[in-house]
Amino acid sequence: MQLRSVKDDDRDGLISLIGGIFSEYEGVHLEPDDLDADLQAYASYMDSIDGEGFVVDGDDGTLLACVSYAPLDGMRFQLKRIYLSKDLRGSGMGLKLLHFVEDKARARGASEMELWSDTRFTRAHRFYEREGYVKQGYTRDLNDSSNTTEYCFIKQL
Repeated sequence: MQLRSVKDDDRDGLISLIGGIFSEYEGVHLEPDDLDADLQAYASYMDSIDGEGFVVDGDDGTLLACVSYAPLDGMRFQLKRIYLSKDLRGSGMGLKLLHFVEDKARARGASEMELWSDTRFTRAHRFYEREGYVKQGYTRDLNDSSNTTEYCFIKQL
């Protein structure tokens, strides 16, 4: 396995990875031409918001995981995406990727990391809470085809 910066031509791998994860949940759909259009050229998108994205390639070149973060304002940063293939979940890779981007954000002056997560992704919520993220008392609706409502989590870095 190899960690590297995301490239625009990772489009198909990202769509396959994230779409596959979404398909594990009833009624959750990836929208690569709408809500998830950033995946069409993810490196360029991350550059445009002064963020960074990374992927983990398997030995066969298959994209196994992704993680990205970007500044919001001042010392607040946002975890944009973190997804791991089913084979990597529970392996410690998610923890390594999360700490990797938290360290990168700290190096850029971050004191807080925010993330939003679909209310149906309960396993992810347990992971975030174990890592010090606190679920806030508000949600947001994305008004998408999956009828997504997201919780906000914040961690002081």
